Amino acid sequence: MLGYIFKKLEDPRFPLLGPNIRALKFWGLILPKQTSMKLLYIFLHLTVIIFTATEYAEIWFVKDDMNLLLTNIKITLLATVSVSKVTSFLIFQEKWNNIIDYVNRADKIQRNRDVLKNYIIERYTKYSRRITLSYFLLMYTTVVFVISQPIYKYVFSETYRENIRNGTENYAQVVSSWVPIDKNTVKGHIIACFYQSYAAIYGGGWITSFDTNAIVIMVFFKGELEMLRIDSSNIFGSADLVLSHEDFQLRLKNCYRRHVELIKFIRLFDSCLSPIMFLYVIVCSIMLCATAYQITIETSTMQRFITVEYLIFGVAQLFMYCWHSNDVLYVSRDSSRGPYESIWWTRNVSEQKDINILVDQFNRIIVFSAGPFTNITVATFISILKGAYSYYTLLSQSQQD
Repeated sequence: MLGYIFKKLEDPRFPLLGPNIRALKFWGLILPKQTSMKLLYIFLHLTVIIFTATEYAEIWFVKDDMNLLLTNIKITLLATVSVSKVTSFLIFQEKWNNIIDYVNRADKIQRNRDVLKNYIIERYTKYSRRITLSYFLLMYTTVVFVISQPIYKYVFSETYRENIRNGTENYAQVVSSWVPIDKNTVKGHIIACFYQSYAAIYGGGWITSFDTNAIVIMVFFKGELEMLRIDSSNIFGSADLVLSHEDFQLRLKNCYRRHVELIKFIRLFDSCLSPIMFLYVIVCSIMLCATAYQITIETSTMQRFITVEYLIFGVAQLFMYCWHSNDVLYVSRDSSRGPYESIWWTRNVSEQKDINILVDQFNRIIVFSAGPFTNITVATFISILKGAYSYYTLLSQSQQD
């Protein structure tokens, strides 16, 4: 079933990014050219942005309940990241389109060239499909749990139903947010739940389409660096087929040009992603701390399960970025070995000196950043987990005192 759906999402014009581009268009991050549809998507975006503002307003009304306050803060901060993603994507739409066009063009050029490069391309294409599918499943599993929480609580908790009837407890919300109607009436509760469910589903689409697109582009950068290393190792041909000086010069120029172009678009990609990742790092630190603390104080099994699932989702989001950024970092460090894996010792001194130009270009280390303060690596991810645990420990101790 899932395989059939993904085949329908494939686009021969975009062999690597097909499903990701369809998702970006479906959720309105890539705006359609038709004016009416563009205005419709802008209106839908504004409704979710306004909803995020109502989540901040709700903080004032739940500030006396620590559990509700923590729940509101972690969901509101995640919604803020979602809004920042879609806003930045729309503002920098031209830059993102240039990055996507480059990735698609460079990927198509390298396809069906030789067996080794085809293996790399097939591997990262399949991996991209798996990571996209896994991310969507994880995201919407979380959304389903969040939306179904009030229904589950009402159906399976007799105490909750009795408290609702006698007015000692309020209706459980999908997401804690302010609405201009009384949420404690049946009609008001249903209207609020529908709006909150819509925002959760649409916000989930924002997150998945943006994140999977960014991660797949990182996967491509890693693959392109690996293929550049292969091409630079064949810059003089092989022992059985030695190239002429003119052919060597052509291959040298091609490898140099491709790496310069790759660095250009990696920097453009980092300039678009870095502010979002800076906010992401801060939000994830707070969210992990709040979620871990809630697990220890929550008494309901269902609520604890949902909180654990939410924690897994929060950790997975940040980990995917850090892991794939880390991959690009280490592959870029090894790129300069490519020219020395060629048969350089069989060539004259002048040509041996020429490959130093390529080695110097390949020596540029590539690492993505989270604002001006830190890089996105596995080491950063571990530091965030340590920091979140420290905050959690301090919060637990303060509550005990």
